[in-house]
Amino acid sequence: MPFDTLFSFALIMIILALSPGSDNLYVLMQSALYQRMAGIWVTLGLCTGLIFHTLAAMFGITVIFQTSAMAFTLLKLLGAAYLFFLAWKSFQSGALHLRKRSVTHLPASKLYQRGIWMNLTNPKVSIFFLALLPQFVETDSQSISEHMAILGSIAIGVTLIVFSSIAVLAGYAKNWLQSETMQRTLHQITAVVLVIIAFKLIFSLPSEF
Repeated sequence: MPFDTLFSFALIMIILALSPGSDNLYVLMQSALYQRMAGIWVTLGLCTGLIFHTLAAMFGITVIFQTSAMAFTLLKLLGAAYLFFLAWKSFQSGALHLRKRSVTHLPASKLYQRGIWMNLTNPKVSIFFLALLPQFVETDSQSISEHMAILGSIAIGVTLIVFSSIAVLAGYAKNWLQSETMQRTLHQITAVVLVIIAFKLIFSLPSEF
């Protein structure tokens, strides 16, 4: 895969990982209220769950591509529509807050399992992967599954680095990431990024579609 494609995908994943959501705020609060390793164990669980979503997207999209190039193109078009929807929701999002009483202290094994469970039971992650990953795969590529695996690995790596950084810097990041102004700004940046991806996806569709 071209380096510029991989770099663009990694940059987008960094922005999305920083966008305030229940996962990164949960990591933040566990680290801020208890210890850094608490947030890191949750992060490891979330990344483990992402492995499942990557495999599901990889095999599902590969089957769709092998079945019909038109179906793969339609999937990309539906993905663009979903990204527009996510952009609108992100633009409308307000500040998210986790109250102290909603974050209980758990042992490492439970935190790891909680991270996996949070990720696997979130259908938005699977849908998001199905919408986002095909954008970076060429329709005429003969290595769909390999490219999807690479992109999924980058997504997992970025999530691990960003969320672990949030956990380590929890004391400093707490006020910053919980700031309503900062959250709105990050949501708006995320919305712009999603719109750009969606438009790029549409313009990359075959002209005969």
